[in-house]
Amino acid sequence: MSKIFVDACLGKPTPYTPVWMMRQAGRYLPEYMEVRAKAGNFLNLCHNPELACEVTLQPVDRLGVDAAILFSDILVVPNEMGMKLDFVKGEGPVFEQPVVTKADIDALLGGEEAAGRLTYVYETIKLIKERLSEDKALIGFTGAPWTLATYMIEGQGTKTYNICKKMMYSNPELLHAILAKVTQVVKFYMEKQIQAGIDVVQIFDSWAAAIEPSKYDEFSWKYMIEIADYLKSKYPHIPIIIFPKGIPAFLDKVYGNFDVFGVDWSTPMALAKEKLGECYVLQGNMEPCRLYSKDATKECVESLANTMKDGRHIFNLGHGILPDVPVENAQYFVTLCQEVSKR
Repeated sequence: MSKIFVDACLGKPTPYTPVWMMRQAGRYLPEYMEVRAKAGNFLNLCHNPELACEVTLQPVDRLGVDAAILFSDILVVPNEMGMKLDFVKGEGPVFEQPVVTKADIDALLGGEEAAGRLTYVYETIKLIKERLSEDKALIGFTGAPWTLATYMIEGQGTKTYNICKKMMYSNPELLHAILAKVTQVVKFYMEKQIQAGIDVVQIFDSWAAAIEPSKYDEFSWKYMIEIADYLKSKYPHIPIIIFPKGIPAFLDKVYGNFDVFGVDWSTPMALAKEKLGECYVLQGNMEPCRLYSKDATKECVESLANTMKDGRHIFNLGHGILPDVPVENAQYFVTLCQEVSKR
């Protein structure tokens, strides 16, 4: 059966513009909070295929989105490379021992060995595919090597990235060694997700905006394109979405063998269309806080539909849905996107 989301990713005509939301399986849904409580903590939920499958499917059933996105976390990759990970209340993810030296990098598992440890992710995908409606797509994902490396080097989330960026300018060879090792793991990780049954790959570069434009290709973009090239060489039918957050100044530098460019909310969709619309399908990009107001949501959806009336578009937010958004407003957004774009 044809999946409207997959068709849209490949630039094929669709009866309406499909829609999904980043972080759609999450804390704004009461049923998600019930399952998370049952799991005990966030990592337990990621590691439990039955429960991770359940929360993946919740927004499909509740909101009618056109694609499910695998419930997991980008940091399971460095975790299975050998870095001990905890989610600390009030602080978020914290690694016990950050990567500081070449010896630290060498001690980490690499390539297929690390990717092979993520069996719970592949089991979750298989369960989801058994239960997901045939007309709905399943998106698998990974963090970009740069985004993963920031957590590995800083040890946790950061607002300044000063440890990573100190390494970028004072010891670039060490940073490239980390990025190269992570890239090899991610290639095999995404390949195994595809083999388990995902329909589409999304690569999140959440911290893209931390790098100045003249360094972005060297330390982030080229590694994402290396992953895309690897996957396209083996699975040309699988669409690839790249979502770099906060790079409107870099649009002229975008290149590579992928299908969909995710547009964040700080980048005007008209600008993205002008720069990239002929080469890539565009995804996005409503400001997530507009979901607090149905009027603000309607204004933006209608504007996006008008800007992208020629097609080659997927509705989404310009980043993730926030935990306190009313479910009713999320439902309104999804239904409105599908209705205003009917052709």
